[in-house]
Amino acid sequence: MYKVAVMGDYDSIYGFATLGLTLLPTDGQTDEEASRTLRVAADSGYGVIYITESLMNRISREIERYDSKLTPAIIAIPGVSGNTGAGIANVKKSVEQAVGSDILFSNS
Repeated sequence: MYKVAVMGDYDSIYGFATLGLTLLPTDGQTDEEASRTLRVAADSGYGVIYITESLMNRISREIERYDSKLTPAIIAIPGVSGNTGAGIANVKKSVEQAVGSDILFSNS
């Protein structure tokens, strides 16, 4: 069974502890340190890693390394600062790759 973690600033992720998720707070970490935290989690058997949208934007290069891999699934979540739309854009991109068309395109 895969483990599940959540990464981002502590204020955005602390509530996930009640669900039994592993917290990987990145407060005060540089982008390189946060990228290293993601690599360690990915190499340690985490099958799903939720990551705040703001952190996702900061370490997007590192996240791209996992785009073509089955695990870990890296899923954007909004942080306490609000929704930036990055999570929806990421899901839209994944669905477009899977089905071969824009799911939000309308002919009307």
